[in-house]
Amino acid sequence: MQNPAKTEPVTLVATNPAGSAAVQPAEKPPSKVRVFGVLGVLILAGLGFGGRMYWRSQNFVETENAYVAGHVHPISARISGVVTKVLVDDNQIVKEGQVIAELDPADQGVKLEQIRAQIASVEQQVLQADAQTAQARASASAAQAQVAQAQALSLRAQQDAERYGQLYNTQMKAVAKSELDAANAARTGALADVAARKDAALAAQAQVGAAQAAREVLKAQIKVLQAQAKDAQLQVTYNRIVAPVSGRLGKRNVEVGARVQAGQQLAAIVEDKVWVTANFKETQLAGLKPGQEVDVVIDALPGQHLKARLDSFSPASGNQFALLPADNATGNFTKIVQRVPVKLTLADADLQRLAGRLAPGMSALAEVDLRQSPDAQR
Repeated sequence: MQNPAKTEPVTLVATNPAGSAAVQPAEKPPSKVRVFGVLGVLILAGLGFGGRMYWRSQNFVETENAYVAGHVHPISARISGVVTKVLVDDNQIVKEGQVIAELDPADQGVKLEQIRAQIASVEQQVLQADAQTAQARASASAAQAQVAQAQALSLRAQQDAERYGQLYNTQMKAVAKSELDAANAARTGALADVAARKDAALAAQAQVGAAQAAREVLKAQIKVLQAQAKDAQLQVTYNRIVAPVSGRLGKRNVEVGARVQAGQQLAAIVEDKVWVTANFKETQLAGLKPGQEVDVVIDALPGQHLKARLDSFSPASGNQFALLPADNATGNFTKIVQRVPVKLTLADADLQRLAGRLAPGMSALAEVDLRQSPDAQR
């Protein structure tokens, strides 16, 4: 008999889906020392961050509610007219007095010529009034001479009446009664003629006054027309629209051929000297004083710290200058921290270095170190 074959033990090897030959043992849970170490680091980091925030809150004041500001001068037409020339381009640097645009001077030129013609016409009327005045004076002189003549005749008639009265009375009748009556009538007529001549002389003198008054009216009219001519001459010069200040031109909205009205804005000029208006909370103003140095960062120029000084505080909060200020005299009152605009003047060196790069309206960040010495605030 043959011995049965020996059976050898079979070793089973488990494979994972990835095909590894053996099963990895399970990881051990992290030790408590490592967990406490991580927690300690986080606590220390939080304490450090909180301490730094507290330290900065006690020594620094900053605001992101800050913007670059500057003088923006609107350029407008002073008269109505049609644009014939535009001599500038957008964003161009212009000098004070430089011509921006020109209007058609035809309308103002015609008006000036009309006024000058009216002045010449009135001047001729003045000459005519001078002649009338001379004529009135001659008439007055003649009337005065007639008054003297009438007075002489009246004196003679008076004397004749007195003589006839002496020759004809109750004791003596050397002349006829009719001759005495005629003498008395002649005396009465002579007196009446003197009165009439005097009235005529007064009328002639009044004509002289009227002629002189008419002449003065014409002279006054000439002055009015001369003033109108001066205004018309100014209107002619207004056809040249010039820059009121030096700076950079912007917001140009005028073209050749357009008809503009008086007061219509054609462009704007921004001066190079700008500043920063920082709106600090009212609770931040206690440590701020004029003259303090301020660190300014413009959002458009990241990484560049500009030097500035605190110039002045606004006389009122921004809410007071709003179009519709909040009415706090109501039952539903909620206290809100107000912001006060503060003007920060930039250093001249930074203004020259960044000329043309700082534009009004840019956002900025302003930070003030409250630990400054009094000497640094001067």
